[in-house]
Amino acid sequence: MILIYPPVAKPCEPPAGLAKLSGALNQHKIRHEVLDANLEALLYVMNSLRLQTVSPADKWTARAFRNLFRNYASLKDWRTYSHLDRYKRSVIDMNHAIEMSVDNGVFLGLADFHHQELSPLRSNDLIRAAENPEHNPFYPYFRKRLLELVQKGNSSVGFSLNYLSQALCTFAMAGLLRKEFPGLTIVLGGGLVTSWMRNPDWKNPFKGLVDFLVAGPGEYRLLSILGIKGIQEEHFTPCYGSLPLNDYLSPGLILPYSASNGCYWNKCSFCPEKAEDNPYIPTPVDKVTNDINILTTKTNSLMVHLLDNSISTALLKRLADNPLNVPWYGFARISNLLTDTDFCMALKKSGCVMLKLGLESGYQGVLDQMQKGINIETASLVLKTLRKAGIAAYVYLLFGTPAETLTEARETLEFVIKHKDEINFLNLALFNMPVCGTEAGKFETRSFYEGDLSLYTDFLHPKGWDRKKVRQFIDNEFKKNKAVSEILKKDPPIFTSNHAPLFAMKQG
Repeated sequence: MILIYPPVAKPCEPPAGLAKLSGALNQHKIRHEVLDANLEALLYVMNSLRLQTVSPADKWTARAFRNLFRNYASLKDWRTYSHLDRYKRSVIDMNHAIEMSVDNGVFLGLADFHHQELSPLRSNDLIRAAENPEHNPFYPYFRKRLLELVQKGNSSVGFSLNYLSQALCTFAMAGLLRKEFPGLTIVLGGGLVTSWMRNPDWKNPFKGLVDFLVAGPGEYRLLSILGIKGIQEEHFTPCYGSLPLNDYLSPGLILPYSASNGCYWNKCSFCPEKAEDNPYIPTPVDKVTNDINILTTKTNSLMVHLLDNSISTALLKRLADNPLNVPWYGFARISNLLTDTDFCMALKKSGCVMLKLGLESGYQGVLDQMQKGINIETASLVLKTLRKAGIAAYVYLLFGTPAETLTEARETLEFVIKHKDEINFLNLALFNMPVCGTEAGKFETRSFYEGDLSLYTDFLHPKGWDRKKVRQFIDNEFKKNKAVSEILKKDPPIFTSNHAPLFAMKQG
């Protein structure tokens, strides 16, 4: 079997989902190969750019092409992360060179792919991408690469499709394989596929192209497809050995690890996890720490990225008591536990360099209506305690929820201003209503992402706080505040929270 991670997604760490699947197949002695086509396709484009001729009049593009491999090396050099301006120039120039390498209605970047005519939100467009794979800019790469892998005797292929930016390329690759090898078994899973299939109105439009669609964790389902029946509950240690661990765009290996599926809180209104009714399935903490210590030693990892929607209290306590042998970061819920200075100091000693915090709003009434289970005074104390412990805070804010108006949004602004010294990084997002959530039925909805595969819907805001007004507030008031702008300047472009902990390590 061939396990494939398709373009385009951030190429800064190996795909954890493929590593988990590989571990499951290894455990049952099933021969397979792992292909990070996302990273390989990027490197293919970069090598192709050596042949490009650029008009001397376009100095930016000429510089970006000329310095492409120097910038690639720069992002793999630890010293770059001591100089934010140097880092930004490397990322922006590299991204620009890749953007300028394609045309014909295609936008391609380090972490993005979209087409002027084809939308990943429309199943008919994905089928068109499959029917015309030669129109994909990566076609020369994946035709050669996929054909040689299948011809080695692989009779099945599995794609891990997690992001909209991967969808068109995934279907182009699947279409090529279906044309060239009609008898090949094609399996499609991953986060985006799960979201499609959790929609109560889901009807499979890909029959004839894809043999199996898999929702949720795919290890047991994949083993069943491959003929391994009656599997008891097992723990699968991820396997990263077949991936190009030295080629990712980071100054060392950032090892991703998921200690759970779903979210242990699972109460937040309008949350996609809740809307899709994804169950919370944690891995026992002793197995988590054992896995991580083995994997980081084997791979000589620079850092661990915990992928959980929220790191459980049990795991946080285990990490505080049993430090990892490398630095780590991930999402954590704002709770009383993180107001304990001694506990946060222990987390710091355990290797924690940054925690991502889903605050969403700085106003208590909005938090209550969202069922966040967060007290705003607790949030304030958490930020102060993390700063005292030397742990960076990456705070996520969400504007335009049904409970919010301009008044409440300004309360969020005031909260950020008040905590400008405790907030290291900010993520600002505009609220989207999950199309399959129960809350959507409480509002008048209307489509703003046209397509049968759309995961979100627009809605008539009960207080008139529409998307246009929210955007105006964010752009004209929130971002222009001096305290906010100083925080936003520190956010690494394109790679954002994936590279932010590297800067936190340097500053620490």
